[in-house]
Amino acid sequence: PEPAHPGAPPEDAPAPGPSRRLFVSRVVAGAAATAAVGTVGYGTYGVLRGPRVKRVTVPLAKLPRAAHGYRIAVVSDIHLGPVLGRDFAQKVVDTINSTQPDIVAVVGDLVDGSVKNLGPAAAPLRQLRAPSYFVTGNHEYFSGAEQWVEEVRRLGLHPLENARTELPYFDLAGVNDIAGESEGQGPDFGRALGDRDTARACVLLAHQPVQIHEAVRHHVDLQLSGHTHGGQLWPGNLLAAAANPTVAGLERYGDTQLYVSRGAGAWGPPTRVGAPSDITVIELAATRA
Repeated sequence: PEPAHPGAPPEDAPAPGPSRRLFVSRVVAGAAATAAVGTVGYGTYGVLRGPRVKRVTVPLAKLPRAAHGYRIAVVSDIHLGPVLGRDFAQKVVDTINSTQPDIVAVVGDLVDGSVKNLGPAAAPLRQLRAPSYFVTGNHEYFSGAEQWVEEVRRLGLHPLENARTELPYFDLAGVNDIAGESEGQGPDFGRALGDRDTARACVLLAHQPVQIHEAVRHHVDLQLSGHTHGGQLWPGNLLAAAANPTVAGLERYGDTQLYVSRGAGAWGPPTRVGAPSDITVIELAATRA
């Protein structure tokens, strides 16, 4: 018989085990999977725990000195539904009340469902201590917007449906969400902001950041929005950045400032990664001497 090739293993030698490269790749994959599960788990815990308070100072040139330090609690995208129910609403309300704001601004996407199904979940809103104002988000128009406007009014909030109210130091206005256009209830900036005294500061509640362009045209000083969830989690962050002028935080557009909250809840999976939920206390600052 032919002699074995020098260095060849004997014919009855055991088959070689997994290579080092395969072993390392499995370890890396396992570590990545563990990290992903941990990240999602922590992100879910962060949502269910309830939003944290964020504080932002916003100077307004037209604000009188007497209003320096005026506090607006901004909450958006609570998304009450099958997962985030009455207990979650209670956490949101308790957190808002703890900040002792002068007013509360609920800037849309309160619910994902009908008044019939979610009315009890929204009931804690009745406990908000400061005067509270509400504008619709796109999800209200998937959930029966007219019924929800009446429900929040019954709970003591003041809906601003393309309307404004003159508070002692500034005008507070609100416009309907863009999604209302399909029902003939879209935003009407002229109705909300026309004929006002432009020497007074104006704060606008508008669910979607993209509404800032109309706000600039109507000489609004500050727009308060939500809608983006700060991206919530990948790839939502990429989609939010593509569709919105500002994804989160405070930015200036001409003479108008826009603040976008990351929201209190979550839509879809109750998970946030890199975009923690918040309730923002906006403290207005007068710049007049």
